[in-house]
Amino acid sequence: MEVTPNHTQTVSGWAAMDESGKIVPFVFKRRENGVDDVTIKVKYCGMCHTDLHFIHNDWGITMYPVVPGHEITGVVTKVGTNVAGFKVGDRVGVGCIAASCLDCEHCRRSEENYCDKVALTYNGIFWDGSITYGGYSGMLVAHKRFVVRIPDTLPLDAAAPLLCAGITVYSPMKQHGMLQAGAAGRRLGVVGLGGLGHVAVKFGKAFGLHVTVISTSPAKEREARENLKADNFVVSTDQKQMQAMTRSLDYIIDTVAATHSLGPILELLKVNGKLVLVGAPEKPVELPSFPLIFGKRTVSGSMTGGMKETQEMMDICGEHNITCDIEIVSTDRINDALARLARNDVRYRFVINVGGDSKL
Repeated sequence: MEVTPNHTQTVSGWAAMDESGKIVPFVFKRRENGVDDVTIKVKYCGMCHTDLHFIHNDWGITMYPVVPGHEITGVVTKVGTNVAGFKVGDRVGVGCIAASCLDCEHCRRSEENYCDKVALTYNGIFWDGSITYGGYSGMLVAHKRFVVRIPDTLPLDAAAPLLCAGITVYSPMKQHGMLQAGAAGRRLGVVGLGGLGHVAVKFGKAFGLHVTVISTSPAKEREARENLKADNFVVSTDQKQMQAMTRSLDYIIDTVAATHSLGPILELLKVNGKLVLVGAPEKPVELPSFPLIFGKRTVSGSMTGGMKETQEMMDICGEHNITCDIEIVSTDRINDALARLARNDVRYRFVINVGGDSKL
């Protein structure tokens, strides 16, 4: 394990040491709190599907040992002398980004997530050349630019997944005009009712959209309608149901990470409708040209969000009381939870109780 000179703080965490993906206790070093840094006692950390990909090296880029976790909430324990926006005791969160160049066109527009030099919260290379370690750990040191304030109205556990799942759906919804005042009553389709999908439904309902959940699982209809207050539910494998929905939706957010064809989904869009992909299937998706051309439809992608937008999303969640539906996991059950996550056996996000209240 490489140690950079100012990495003097010993931290206990949990890491995968190889492609087996088995998470084990791991002691490592973090940097001293610098002038622009905020030190955070980690209370909770959400478990994202990305964590699975990294621990198993599915994308061929994992640097072991890897400490996953990029849905981190906690409390500030120290701030650097250049930090004005945070103080000791503040409730804060850290999402997917640890660093960016701060100077390119994307950073200047607070689209740090698209910076060429972006360093991810874990398995990234930080400014000092060290490998970043994520939120499956007791403490974190973060640059002030990449820390967000958690509104007092939101519990730290159920707010944690908003830092990845939440911003991943909020950003494209905002970009494509789904969350503006004039959008109320427009029709949104959400493909896949998992960690991302359930938050997309909540945002849609909060902003007055008519929301249809599109799923392969008929069993999810009841929870979609009753718990999440979706207006409609369509089983994507039922041709009759899909046909009845032809040209009925203004927007669709596709959150599915499994390989699937976009053809049948595109047919649900009105002329000039927008389909945004936020799930990342490993194999290329099938994109037939006819539904694209004959409906003047647009397919685009979106990845997480910038810092300004992440704070804006968090504040909106505070106003509308939007949180994730979670299941709390103790640190000794991380491997069990990851195995269940791989089977999609969670409603809708696991959150690790790293240093939160013992009553949980």
